[in-house]
Amino acid sequence: MSEAEQTRIITVARDLDLVPGDRLHCLELVDCVDRDRRHVVGPLGLKVGRTPPADIVLRDSEISRSHCLVTIDDGQLMVADLGSTNGTYVDGVKVEGVVPLPVGSILQIGKRSLQHEYRTRAEIAESDELDRELQKASAYIQALLPPPLPDGPIRCDWTLVPCARLGGDAFGYGQLSDDLFVAYLIDVAGHGAGAAMLAVAVMSQLRQRNLPDTDMRSPAAVLTTINRLYQMEDQADLYFTMWYGVYDARSRELRYAAAGHHAAFLVPPDRSQVIAAGNRNVIIGAKPDATFTEATVEVPLGASMYVFSDGVFEIVDKAGRQWSIADFERLILEPRVDGISETERLFQAVREAATPGPLDDDFSLLVAQFD
Repeated sequence: MSEAEQTRIITVARDLDLVPGDRLHCLELVDCVDRDRRHVVGPLGLKVGRTPPADIVLRDSEISRSHCLVTIDDGQLMVADLGSTNGTYVDGVKVEGVVPLPVGSILQIGKRSLQHEYRTRAEIAESDELDRELQKASAYIQALLPPPLPDGPIRCDWTLVPCARLGGDAFGYGQLSDDLFVAYLIDVAGHGAGAAMLAVAVMSQLRQRNLPDTDMRSPAAVLTTINRLYQMEDQADLYFTMWYGVYDARSRELRYAAAGHHAAFLVPPDRSQVIAAGNRNVIIGAKPDATFTEATVEVPLGASMYVFSDGVFEIVDKAGRQWSIADFERLILEPRVDGISETERLFQAVREAATPGPLDDDFSLLVAQFD
């Protein structure tokens, strides 16, 4: 029997009948909700690589064609690197020889991470059904997000990577009028269906510009209305932070307000400094009669605006150091990279700096460039 024939015996959870026993060793991708995110490790093991005949094919330029092999030895999962260019890691430690892959540990290959789970058949079937429902919900949330704007006097791109399969971040942007452009970001505390539903509800109202008796051109007025409508006691004790800004193309003035959210950053074309666009207001949902203030800043010609959730900088790096917003500010001021978007450049830099496995919080980043 050829190697290819041997390694295609067991690949995904639907092949359960070929594996004896009630509990099964599984490798589960932690950064996606695809239907084939879960792979059962059978008697012949699983080979991971960038192209077939690997059993788990991960499209990532940092992954070798034949990267590593996961096998079962005396009931324990083991992993061996197959001479890959960039190495294989278990919980951040580089694999040398054949090493154990304990239950719950993270196998990192390139930019992708898989977690070792030891599940019953019933748990797998239930989890597969949940994955299908979460995939539908995730697709719905993505459909509500605005498309990138690659051309025009205001160009926008974004990256949203939930740390869980459903996150609590949402954002939007668009024209309020011929001369006014609005951008906003919502960061609901927590993750899962409840946080996602709240984020969608707020985003839907903002997209439709239908806040009652509210001047959408005034960030303070918008936050005041949103706060009145979404009090914690009416939202299962969920609260959120928010940043809302309106740019006037005639005056080049950005009017903004932040509710418990850190500042957005303006960066001139020479990337010499970061101009903070933020002010102090309470979080949304804490006080029904809260007063919100706004501020203004002039936008330099050709400047870029970075609006982001705290998940982009609240990481622990490979040295064990907790990052702050100053670390992300340093990344922003580094040169752009040809061939990839600015948001993708920053996501890759944060992902490279962080410890292996999923990020601790949702990564939401919107970048707008103003001519």
